[in-house]
Amino acid sequence: MTETLSGLGQFDFAGDDHVVPFQVEGLDVRGRAVQLGPMLDAILERHNYPLPVARLVAETVVLTVLLGTSLKFEGKLIIQTKGNGPVDLVVADFSTPDRVRAYARYNEEALSIAEQNGLTQPQHLLGEGILAFTIDQGAHMQRYQGIVPLDGASLEEIAGVYFRQSEQIPTKVRLGVAELLDRDENGKPRHRWRAGGMVAQFLPETLERMRQPDLPGGDGDAADDDADFEVDDLWGEASVMVQTIDADELTDPTVGTERLLYRLFHERGVKVYPPQAVYDKCSCSRERLRDVLASLSQEDIDHTVEDGMVSVTCEFCSTTYRFEATEVRPQ
Repeated sequence: MTETLSGLGQFDFAGDDHVVPFQVEGLDVRGRAVQLGPMLDAILERHNYPLPVARLVAETVVLTVLLGTSLKFEGKLIIQTKGNGPVDLVVADFSTPDRVRAYARYNEEALSIAEQNGLTQPQHLLGEGILAFTIDQGAHMQRYQGIVPLDGASLEEIAGVYFRQSEQIPTKVRLGVAELLDRDENGKPRHRWRAGGMVAQFLPETLERMRQPDLPGGDGDAADDDADFEVDDLWGEASVMVQTIDADELTDPTVGTERLLYRLFHERGVKVYPPQAVYDKCSCSRERLRDVLASLSQEDIDHTVEDGMVSVTCEFCSTTYRFEATEVRPQ
C-alpha cells in the first residue's frame, strides 16, 4: 500500500545528510531524525577503521548530529568517550551551523582479542569510563559539560540518562548503522556506510507531567521504589513507538526520514520542519596549527623538525600541514 505523506508538510523529502526536526502534537513530543550517507562515508573512509570501530564512530556521529543541530547559538557540541576498553577514545563534534568531524583511538591487540571473543558491541569496545557532553559557546563564554558513566549500557541508553540528569527531559534515542556492499555505475564492488537516528523528547505544557522516577545515587544506593510511579500516558505511548524502530528502518534509503516519521506518528499528527544539511568539514587550519606549534617550547619544536620542516597531521581529517621550522620557533 502506498503511504500518503501529505500530512507531513509542504517540504520536499530531505534525503541523506539532512536533519529533520519534527513535532507530534498529539503526544506532546518534539524531536529530530536523520539518515547519514555520503557525509558519514567520507569521515570513515579516510580513517579506514576496523569494522567494529567504524560502527562505533558512526553511532557517535549520528548522536552528535542529532543534538548539535538543536543548538540555538554560534558554538560547538563535543561528545567524547574515555574508557578502558579496546577503543579508549572517541570524539565527535558539531560546529554550528553544519560542520561535523570525528575521530577514534583504539588498541589493535585489545580489539583483536575482543573480536575473537565476539565482544564488538559499543559497550564492549568502550569499557568502563565516562561519556562527556560539552557545549562551547566561544572564547568569552564558560563551557558547559555534562558527564555520565560508561557502565555497560548502549549509547542510546547513556544519552537518555544524560538528558534525564542534566535537563530533566524524558528522552528516547534510537541509533542504527548499516554497512552496504554493492557495485558502482561501472560494476566495480564498493563499500559504503549508512547510519540513522532519532531523538524524541516529551515536552508538555505542564512541566509536572515530565516527572520520572529518580535515578540511583551511583554509590550502590538502590533507586527509590518506583513500582507505583505512573509514567504519563502520552510519553509511555511515544516511548514504545520509538523503541519499535528497527535499525534497518533508520538506515534504509528507500524508507527515508519523513516516511519513517509518518509510519510511527501519523495517527497522532506528526509535523516536520525544514531540514538542516550537515557536512563533513574539519575546523583545522594552517593558521590555527601554526599558533599551536608556536606555543610549544624550543625543545619540543626541535624534536619534530626533519629536514628543516615540521609536519603536523590533523587527527580528524588526516590533512597534513608542513611548516618551515623558522615559522614556528618560539618568540
